[in-house]
Amino acid sequence: MIATQAQTNRSYGATGLDLLASGMAPHDVLVRLLAADPDAAERQVAIVDSLGRVASWTGGGCVPACSDLRADGVSVQGNMLVSRSVVPAMAAAYAEATGALPERLLAVLRAAEEAGGDLRGRQSATLLVVPADRDDRMLPVDIDLRVDYHADPVAELHRLLRLQRAYQRGDWELLRIEAPAVLRELYGALAAAQRGDKDQARAAVTALRQRPGWDTLLRRMHAAGRLPHVGELLD
Repeated sequence: MIATQAQTNRSYGATGLDLLASGMAPHDVLVRLLAADPDAAERQVAIVDSLGRVASWTGGGCVPACSDLRADGVSVQGNMLVSRSVVPAMAAAYAEATGALPERLLAVLRAAEEAGGDLRGRQSATLLVVPADRDDRMLPVDIDLRVDYHADPVAELHRLLRLQRAYQRGDWELLRIEAPAVLRELYGALAAAQRGDKDQARAAVTALRQRPGWDTLLRRMHAAGRLPHVGELLD
């Protein structure tokens, strides 16, 4: 994993990952990247390899408050922060959080905001989780969510994660309540079919069929084996 920010040099990512893949340790990768960069003082970068070894750098030209902290398999970094207390608060939150990795990472973002967060205020939040066992030809991700230009991006990111989790487990009731309006009738119909409420399912399907293409979409989703309970819904 390589994360670069401040005055970002995105080539650090591709070059650094190739160096890691060749067997080079994170510290040596970082030294190589910085040595080749005339603007290294303006960079902030962290590297974590598959063994949990960590290397990080916060250049003297980064805008304060700025710092980074390292632990086994973990890097926390920030710049343009309200104070130097933000990064330690994030590291502590990660150490104390429980549950799955995405939820732990959200706990870190919430801790950052509670400690003051970005000096410029709120604007965006991103959550990316890649599975450890993957086929590089497919480049799968478990979680890939981002929120831009939002009044409360971390809360919105949490809502999107909750919706994704609900979709993965087929929790149509939750989706019916929280999904965008254009999809609520679909999820409401699936929820009714899931709980065996034939009258409500029938009414929901009738409403959906008033929209161009939705009847065809449901039948195609059923034929493709997508969306649990579509068969019951059509019946």
